[in-house]
Amino acid sequence: MELDMTKGQPSRIILKFFIPLFIGDVFQQLYSITDAIIIGKFVGTAAFAAVGSSSAVTVFITSILLGLAMGASAIFSQLYGEKQYDELKKTISTALIFLFFVSVLITVVTSVFLPQIISLYQMPKETAVYASDYLKYVFWGFVFVGMYNAFAFLLRAFGDSKTPLYFLVASCILNFLLSLLFVAVFHMGTAGAAIATLLTQGFAAVGCGIYTVKRTGFLQFKRKEFVFSTSAFQNIAVYSVLTALQQSISSFGMMLIQGLVNTFGATVMAAFAACSKIDSVANAPLQDLGNAFSTYTAQNKGAGETKRIREGFRVTSRIIIVLSAIISIIAFVFAPNLITLFVDKNATEVIAVGIGYLRIVSVFYVLLGFIVMFYGFFRGLGEIKISILMTIVSQGLRLLLAYSFAPIKGFSGVCWAIVIGWFLSDLLGFYMYKKVMAKKT
Repeated sequence: MELDMTKGQPSRIILKFFIPLFIGDVFQQLYSITDAIIIGKFVGTAAFAAVGSSSAVTVFITSILLGLAMGASAIFSQLYGEKQYDELKKTISTALIFLFFVSVLITVVTSVFLPQIISLYQMPKETAVYASDYLKYVFWGFVFVGMYNAFAFLLRAFGDSKTPLYFLVASCILNFLLSLLFVAVFHMGTAGAAIATLLTQGFAAVGCGIYTVKRTGFLQFKRKEFVFSTSAFQNIAVYSVLTALQQSISSFGMMLIQGLVNTFGATVMAAFAACSKIDSVANAPLQDLGNAFSTYTAQNKGAGETKRIREGFRVTSRIIIVLSAIISIIAFVFAPNLITLFVDKNATEVIAVGIGYLRIVSVFYVLLGFIVMFYGFFRGLGEIKISILMTIVSQGLRLLLAYSFAPIKGFSGVCWAIVIGWFLSDLLGFYMYKKVMAKKT
């Protein structure tokens, strides 16, 4: 069921769209978390560290596919808000063809260059073998990741955030069962967890695709209208490529930080891997609130409702403050319990390092919340270049500070570098928001 976000109370509309989006993202995170927990418990710390470290490259590549789908979604939302259904059909068909081609290309390239990718990570020898066994199967799932996100963001552009959730819940449950079977029963190691993920990602992509075809019936799509439009592609390329660039810059920055973390040894690698998983789940509601606000902004931009965009900004800001405070308290207080979900209770050094990280970074989750809100706002408004600028500032300073602080402060210097990067990016975001909205008065 589509949701018209140009009418009704902004807070109710944004929350109605956000809640299924958030639950779905939690289940999306559970894909990798399930693998990590099962591997940590049944294979060992070295294997867990390898899979956790490998997640940086998978997140980087997934972010490219996610950014392409997210950028196209902003165009879908604007055209839907403007009721330009003929142009919308051309844009949908062109975007799906483009995303499928890119997904296949990425799948092939990453699979061919797997040894080179592993060598970039500076992993200790005892973890590199586990990472290779895991990634060679995960890389084949990128074609499914790309197509699932293409269909999911298409549905979300119409205000339907529930259907992608249903497919994620089903595939996540299936992933858990298959991972447990392959790793704990058949003793297939990291490869078993990766194969389980590959199979369930395929299920989610195919299932969501079939539903989307039926769901878009209100557009009265005819087979001859499923074409690749050069004019539509030019518009998609601007939004999608720039959004993908923004997403990949952020993930690439984390890859470089992961490389720095790996130089501290397997103990810090394992701690950072556990904390990264916790961060992903903790930040999911903030990320999804930003995505919900993006769809809200795009639809209202298409309808020419500048006043509603301002109201939505104020509402979203208040929600972020409350939501991030709750998340920060949970992460800070229960840091030891959260880390032991991934590592054995006897791994005291890993737990201690992880607690130190969480009790620095989690306090400042509100800063990240405002960053993703700004990303969503500028993306929905069509000001993608500003989002990219914010990402470069955030990641560039974070990397510079991390590599500067690490020799002096060790791993804690990396933690503080992340926080400072968030803060400076927020300052830029507030400045650019006022500048952009001043032009609309």
